Amino acid sequence: MTQYEVGDIVKLKKQHPCGSSEWEILRVGADFRLKCLGCGHQIMVARRLVEKNARGLRKRSQEE
Repeated sequence: MTQYEVGDIVKLKKQHPCGSSEWEILRVGADFRLKCLGCGHQIMVARRLVEKNARGLRKRSQEE
Protein backbone atom coordinates (compact mmCIF):
# COMPACT_ATOMS: atom_id res chain seq x y z
CA MET A 1 0.00 0.00 0.00
CA THR A 2 1.33 3.39 -1.02
CA GLN A 3 1.78 6.07 1.63
CA TYR A 4 0.55 9.46 0.42
CA GLU A 5 1.81 12.64 2.11
CA VAL A 6 1.22 16.35 1.68
CA GLY A 7 3.58 17.76 -0.95
CA ASP A 8 3.89 14.55 -2.98
CA ILE A 9 3.24 14.64 -6.74
CA VAL A 10 0.85 12.00 -8.07
CA LYS A 11 0.37 11.19 -11.76
CA LEU A 12 -3.22 10.20 -12.60
CA LYS A 13 -4.52 8.07 -15.44
CA LYS A 14 -6.60 10.77 -17.12
CA GLN A 15 -5.35 14.22 -18.05
CA HIS A 16 -6.85 17.45 -16.80
CA PRO A 17 -8.39 19.55 -19.63
CA CYS A 18 -5.30 21.82 -19.47
CA GLY A 19 -3.16 18.85 -20.60
CA SER A 20 -1.35 18.05 -17.35
CA SER A 21 -1.72 14.69 -15.60
CA GLU A 22 0.39 15.55 -12.54
CA TRP A 23 -1.17 16.79 -9.31
CA GLU A 24 0.30 18.04 -6.00
CA ILE A 25 -1.31 16.66 -2.84
CA LEU A 26 -2.41 19.51 -0.55
CA ARG A 27 -4.56 17.55 1.94
CA VAL A 28 -4.66 13.87 2.93
CA GLY A 29 -7.53 12.04 4.62
CA ALA A 30 -10.74 10.35 3.47
CA ASP A 31 -10.66 12.93 0.67
CA PHE A 32 -7.60 14.38 -1.04
CA ARG A 33 -7.23 18.01 -2.11
CA LEU A 34 -5.20 18.04 -5.31
CA LYS A 35 -3.70 20.98 -7.21
CA CYS A 36 -3.09 20.66 -10.95
CA LEU A 37 0.54 21.42 -11.78
CA GLY A 38 -0.47 22.71 -15.21
CA CYS A 39 -3.02 25.40 -14.39
CA GLY A 40 -3.25 25.49 -10.57
CA HIS A 41 -6.89 24.34 -10.37
CA GLN A 42 -7.75 22.63 -7.06
CA ILE A 43 -10.17 19.72 -6.59
CA MET A 44 -11.34 17.41 -3.80
CA VAL A 45 -11.30 13.70 -4.69
CA ALA A 46 -12.16 10.62 -2.64
CA ARG A 47 -9.11 8.63 -1.48
CA ARG A 48 -10.27 5.44 -3.20
CA LEU A 49 -10.50 7.21 -6.57
CA VAL A 50 -6.96 8.59 -6.26
CA GLU A 51 -5.61 5.17 -5.27
CA LYS A 52 -7.46 3.52 -8.18
CA ASN A 53 -6.35 6.03 -10.85
CA ALA A 54 -2.77 6.73 -9.71
CA ARG A 55 -0.09 5.80 -12.25
CA GLY A 56 2.95 7.17 -10.46
CA LEU A 57 4.07 8.90 -7.28
CA ARG A 58 7.02 11.23 -6.67
CA LYS A 59 7.89 11.83 -3.06
CA ARG A 60 8.59 15.37 -1.87
CA SER A 61 12.14 14.45 -0.77
CA GLN A 62 13.17 13.54 -4.36
CA GLU A 63 12.64 17.13 -5.51
CA GLU A 64 14.51 18.87 -2.69
